[in-house]
Amino acid sequence: MTKTIVIIGAGFAGLQLARRLKNEGYNIIITDQYNFHQFQPLLYQVATARLEPSAISFPLRKVFQNRKDVHVRITKVNRIDTAARQVITQDGTFNYDYLVIATGCTSNFFGNKQIEQYAYPMKSTNEAIALRNRILLNFEDALNATEEELEEIMNIVVVGGGATGVELAGSLAEMKKNVLPRDYHDMDFSKLTVYLLEGAGHTLQNMSSASQARSQEYLESMGVKILLNTVVENYDGHVVQLKNGETIRTRNLIWTAGVKGNVPEGIPETSIVRGNRIRVDEMNRVEGLEQVFALGDIAYMETKEWPKGHAQLANVANNQAKNLAKNFVRMLKGQPLQPFTYKNPGTMATVGKRKAVVDLPFMSFQGRMAWFTWMFLHLMLILSVKNKLMIFINWAISYFTNDTTLRLILLPTEKEVEQAEVHNGINSRDVLPLPVNNAA
Repeated sequence: MTKTIVIIGAGFAGLQLARRLKNEGYNIIITDQYNFHQFQPLLYQVATARLEPSAISFPLRKVFQNRKDVHVRITKVNRIDTAARQVITQDGTFNYDYLVIATGCTSNFFGNKQIEQYAYPMKSTNEAIALRNRILLNFEDALNATEEELEEIMNIVVVGGGATGVELAGSLAEMKKNVLPRDYHDMDFSKLTVYLLEGAGHTLQNMSSASQARSQEYLESMGVKILLNTVVENYDGHVVQLKNGETIRTRNLIWTAGVKGNVPEGIPETSIVRGNRIRVDEMNRVEGLEQVFALGDIAYMETKEWPKGHAQLANVANNQAKNLAKNFVRMLKGQPLQPFTYKNPGTMATVGKRKAVVDLPFMSFQGRMAWFTWMFLHLMLILSVKNKLMIFINWAISYFTNDTTLRLILLPTEKEVEQAEVHNGINSRDVLPLPVNNAA
C-alpha cells in the first residue's frame, strides 16, 4: 500500500521536499493557509513598491500541476493527533504515515500585545502588501496633516538591525531620495527620517565585523538614523517608548526584531525549545514522536558544528528538505537513514544601489561586487523563468531610472476580508492598513 506523507507548510522546506519526492512511490498531501509559495527574502521589495507580489509568489497548484502524486489543500491546521496519526484542519482530517512540519516562523513581539497591535510585521506577502499600503497612504495623509501630525507621519521606525531591517531601512532611504520628491512636488522630504533601532551594539549580528561596520556606514551615508543598544519598550500607534526613557513620535513602526516558530497544536511541550522551535535529531525526526519530522526554521537541531542549532535561513531549509527526501527514498528500500550535515556557504545583505555586504567562509567583501553577487544569487533562487525575468526587468528599470511604476494602493473590499477570515483565518490586519486615527 502506498504510504502518505502530509507536509504542513509550503515554504522553502515544504516545497523543496515535495518537489524532490517526484514519483518516488509516496502519496503527498501539502497543506498551507495560502495557495502560493512566497519568496521571503524579497518581501521588503514588495513593501517598498519595487516588486509586485506576483513576482515573488508562486501558485502551488501551478507548481504541482503535472504531479498526480501531490495533492494541494489550502486550509488552516487546527491541531495534530500524533497518536491517531491525523492532521485536523478547518476543512477536514488527513491521515498520514509520515508527517512533516515545515510551518516556519512568525514575528515575535516578546509578549507585548500593544506593539503587536500597532506595529507592522513583514513575514508574509499579505503583510508586505499591507505595509506597502501603509507607506503609500502615509504620504497621502501628509498632504492635509497638521504640524503635529506631520511629525508622526515623517518618522518611519524600523525595529531590528538584522538583514531584513537593514535592507528595508536602505530601501526606504532610497525611496526618500529618489522617488517621493518626484511624486509629491509640494512636500519637503528633508524632514522625513528613517530610524533603524537595534538592541545590540551593531547591525547584522551574524555577519563579520567588516560587514557590520560597512553596512552601518552605508546606512548613515544614506541618511538613516541608527540607534544601537536601543530597546523598544512600548508603542501606542503614535509614540515609540524606548527603554532608556526616550520617545519617537511616529505612525509607522515596522517590526523585524525577532521571530518565533509556528508550532501546531498537538506537539508535546517537551519537544519545544527556546524560540518556540521543535527539537529534532540529525535526521530531522521530532524527538519523542514516531514518524514525525520537522524542517526549516521551525526545526532545532543541535550538532557538534552547530551546538546552538542551525541558522534560520532558506539555504538550511532547502538542504534539510533535500536530505529528508533522500531518507524517505531510503525508507522504502529498507536502507539506513543518513544524518543531515550543513556547511555554511556564507551570508549576505544588501543596503542599497551598489551597496551590499557578503561573507563567505574564506573571505568577506562589500560594495558593488557584493551587490551584484547578492542580486545574481537571489535571482537564481526564484522558482520560474517568468518570475526571474519579471524581477530582472524591474531591477534593470530601477537601476537606470531610480524609479518604479508599482506604487499602487490596492485595498481589499470588506467582503474579501470577511471571506479570507472565514476560509483561512487570515486576520484583516494582514491586508488592511490601520486607519490614520487607529490609536485615538
